[in-house]
Amino acid sequence: MQIAVSGGKGGTGKSTVAINLAIALRERYDLVLADLDVEAPNDHLLLGVELANEEPVELFMPRFDYGKCTRCRKCAEVCEEHAIITMRDGTPFLMPNLCSGCAACEIVCPVPGAILPGKKLMGHTYLTETPYGFPLVTGRLLEGEERAMPIVSRAKKRAQGLDKELLMVDTAAGTSNTVSKALEDSRLIIAVTEPTPLGIHDGELILRLAKLMDIPAMVVVNRSDLGDVAKVREIAEKYGAEVIAEIPYSENIIRSYVDGKPIVLTEYPEAGLFREIASRVVEFLGGGE
Repeated sequence: MQIAVSGGKGGTGKSTVAINLAIALRERYDLVLADLDVEAPNDHLLLGVELANEEPVELFMPRFDYGKCTRCRKCAEVCEEHAIITMRDGTPFLMPNLCSGCAACEIVCPVPGAILPGKKLMGHTYLTETPYGFPLVTGRLLEGEERAMPIVSRAKKRAQGLDKELLMVDTAAGTSNTVSKALEDSRLIIAVTEPTPLGIHDGELILRLAKLMDIPAMVVVNRSDLGDVAKVREIAEKYGAEVIAEIPYSENIIRSYVDGKPIVLTEYPEAGLFREIASRVVEFLGGGE
């Protein structure tokens, strides 16, 4: 089964909730944590581990054999990304940055071998053991690349392939297609937000997405003493979600970062808040049965 930690706005503490929740749940479930924020993955930093077991993620990229090409222009006509342009005589040229790797050009080409399958490196996935008894799967998009979906899909598939009892997904911020891909198959979404105007606005977006995907959601309000929590509760109720935790601004959480120790493992009072979140998740999932 899968649960996801998400949130419309970046910087709300989503990854902090994800890693502390994973640590709190590790004794109850045989789990894997997947960091699918492939443009800015940071769970490994918070867990204090170096990424390991790198695997490349490559995208199909067409190559033209001009000796066989009949200049029929079918490849350019079928390309929805307009990544293939043609000269006056029909000679095709590829604009690599626009290519999505769909291979429609290869499929539609009437001459076998006129379009050859090339590859472009888009990023990598990693499988890293952590000192907390569960593995971390991470996706990372190469700098300068724009298409994150292949990395998200491959990292999620790698995590699913471990066949653990529980897959915990830490998504990117926002409500893009990569976020919805990460959320697919989830039994529960933990939506992390903050009671600021932007946090409230983007928090509503993730709750709306959860409703569209028919996935139950619970809300965690981080830095709850810095804004209007009542407004967050109002929006949560609107989408049938429940606010299960309010985490105030805390220097202890910052101190745990500096010490390199997840706060759920400390004696700070805030540790109890994360354990309570874990208890609510276990209760929702049926006690692990």
